[in-house]
Amino acid sequence: MKLFYSSKCKLGLNVITFALTAATLVACGERTAQSGEASNSLAAAVEKPSAIATLELANPSAFPRVDEAVYLSYYELGLSAGFAAPLAVWNQAERIPTQLIDRDADGNKDGILFTVDVAVDETLKLRIAEADAPVEMAKRTQAEISHKVGGEWVEREYKGGSFQNVSSLAVPEEHTDHSYFIRYEGPGIESDLVGYRVYLDWRNGFDIFGKKVQKPVLQGVGQDGFDSYHEPADWGMDVLKVGSSLGVGGYGYWDGEKVVRVSDVQDWQVDIAEDGDLYSSFKIQYQGWKPTADQHTDLTAVLSMHAGSRLVEVNAKTSAELDNLVAGIVNHEGTELIVGDMDITGHAYTYIGTYGPQSLDGANLGMAVIAKKKAIRETTSDAYNQVAILKPADKEVQYYFVAAWANEAKSEHGPITTKAEFETYLKQEAEKLTMPLRQRLTTSASVAETDKPLTADVALDWSKRLADSELERKTLDYRFGGFDHIRKRPSYFEYTTGMVMQAYDELNAVSPKPRYADAVQTVMGSFVNDDGSINGYVQEKYNIDSIRAGTMLLRMYERNQDPAYKKAVDTLFEQLEHHPRTSAGAFWHKKIYPHQVWLDGVYMGIPFLAHYEQLMHEEPNVEEVLAEFRLVNEILKDPETGLFYHAWDEKREQVWADKESGLSGYHWARGMGWLAMALVDVLDFIPAENIEERQYLLDMITDIAPVIEKYQDAETGTWWQIIDKPGERANYRESTASTMFTYFYAKALNQGYLPKERYLATAKKAYQGLLDEFVQVHADGTISITDMCQVAGLGFGRDGSYAYYMSEPIYNDDPKGTAPFITSGVEMYKLLKSES
Repeated sequence: MKLFYSSKCKLGLNVITFALTAATLVACGERTAQSGEASNSLAAAVEKPSAIATLELANPSAFPRVDEAVYLSYYELGLSAGFAAPLAVWNQAERIPTQLIDRDADGNKDGILFTVDVAVDETLKLRIAEADAPVEMAKRTQAEISHKVGGEWVEREYKGGSFQNVSSLAVPEEHTDHSYFIRYEGPGIESDLVGYRVYLDWRNGFDIFGKKVQKPVLQGVGQDGFDSYHEPADWGMDVLKVGSSLGVGGYGYWDGEKVVRVSDVQDWQVDIAEDGDLYSSFKIQYQGWKPTADQHTDLTAVLSMHAGSRLVEVNAKTSAELDNLVAGIVNHEGTELIVGDMDITGHAYTYIGTYGPQSLDGANLGMAVIAKKKAIRETTSDAYNQVAILKPADKEVQYYFVAAWANEAKSEHGPITTKAEFETYLKQEAEKLTMPLRQRLTTSASVAETDKPLTADVALDWSKRLADSELERKTLDYRFGGFDHIRKRPSYFEYTTGMVMQAYDELNAVSPKPRYADAVQTVMGSFVNDDGSINGYVQEKYNIDSIRAGTMLLRMYERNQDPAYKKAVDTLFEQLEHHPRTSAGAFWHKKIYPHQVWLDGVYMGIPFLAHYEQLMHEEPNVEEVLAEFRLVNEILKDPETGLFYHAWDEKREQVWADKESGLSGYHWARGMGWLAMALVDVLDFIPAENIEERQYLLDMITDIAPVIEKYQDAETGTWWQIIDKPGERANYRESTASTMFTYFYAKALNQGYLPKERYLATAKKAYQGLLDEFVQVHADGTISITDMCQVAGLGFGRDGSYAYYMSEPIYNDDPKGTAPFITSGVEMYKLLKSES
């Protein structure tokens, strides 16, 4: 996202030095000095030519965010890989402690991390710049592995010697449990609130160090052997009896009846990836793990913590496909099971936990595993564990584990002493993971390139840059047999594939390049077999989304007249002939969404239907094309505002549907974006002699244009996720809808559907808003489009509430936004060229 400026008030940023000036910030009304001294400090900080970015952080929750970690990659900051200079983050005149970190534990620093406190409804405005030296700060996290040196192995026990901390340890063959070789038996990690250790042997249990002090303690734990840390000490103690369980948050395999720990392993190795003041992590590599007699895989797990948090993030990846990985917690008697909400969107986090007097000192102790709902196959238990059976994505699982000890040191974070407090804590932690702080990031690298006069060639160049960037990143992976890096699943014949390829086709029409034409043929051609069957397509699902990809197949058939493509598009048309419908003849969104019409579906199915009718039939059934628009216009439009509701349930049965009207409750911007694009696209295929039908669609365009314009953000020219609630808590300026509306205005102007004297300025403001707010320029010359709502469907845990629309993940470079960004640039190129 972009911060602190609009097309009327931009940061004073020199294209050569990228220098941000305090004077410009004050002129834009974004910050006033707290005092003369603060003003001087601020000016001195921001006038350096090393300014990199500004960042706005807003709290989306109804509770304070305390010690919230913020990570910014070098990639998004516009810095080259391998950047190593210290970075400073400023909150007005106060410098915030930061740490350069290696987040993926590959041995290379890849970004910065810092923590902030953000009150309810507060927005922080920060500056990021190069610094002469790191800022001094207290050490609040630690990761370590320590083993003995100077002694000798006597069978399976190490005699003599002293402990030495190392950055890497390949576990010797002699080592097993209680070998007295590794201090506290494995690697340890801690924040200022709690510590954990992992048994680096056949047990592979995860244990807890409860802490009574808010400073690092691991360096002193176990120096005198195993027994001492099981007894109360000034710093705290080992508080968990792990036994034969996974402990707290350990991973393993579910064989259908019980947990199989990561025990049958050929070799173990641990590497300390980070041992920093704010963030620490280690990586464990298990070579040759055999969860069953006939399965064999390597397993690599990275465990990390940040300051002010009890949570450990776990990212575990296998070398071979392995379902039924589990994460679990010990199932002690006398504890109560806690299960989070499972009737939620799959992208939201939920949890399983236990609470009760299960600490070794008899105090209350809460433990939990937190994961995305879609990552949990089921929850179950065995004799020793409560577990979540996980669903790997690309052979990887991600989850968190946490422990809260009632005798923890007092702080703004606790202690947590009752089950009710622990449940509240888990709900809030799940919400924090589901809805991170809202970010608006403006980089010097981006502004230097977007802050230029808008011309036809400039608009076309941005489309080409994104198309080329996506070709480098992932476009060809959308072909059959490829991998969808956004959804983390195999690539399907689906609407996003068709959207992206149509965007390349539109771009190739105005700026022909072999790479664009080749991409279309490579990806779309991979789905069409010689007999006309479509790879990955299942007609019986009656999914209207699948039809969207057919729009590009129709274009290709027009050009190649290949019988295989004819058969493929006939198959898609056949789906529409048999597709379930409402009583008024509108298509159900999917068979699994009965009696429901979504705005999305108008764009997914109707442009294909219109094109097919025009291409294949001497007398196109235009009324069939209009049926969907008529229903949407008559039922889904709010007569008071002119805005459209996202969906309608004819039977009034869905949880999201109003029991009287059947309508969903909110005006989702991208829903209206789908409708707006469908209107201008469908008219391409309605014959000129169908005057009445064309006029109906033209009237809808003239009706919707001022409505969309009314809700255009005055500052940026973009639109908000929930279009009529700008500035509402958690709401944000959303790029996919903004690109769609820009495309709508530009194409409608190009086609003469809207008057230029009325809407040309609106289109220009919208397109400049895309550049100012969402374009991110990287050091390698590629670009990204930010702030995309990944999905927002209804049903199956998606209740259509305001909180739901705020909870869906926000991504960069999702095809639902990259495709209309490319096509909006193409239409703006045509529009501005006609004006020159």
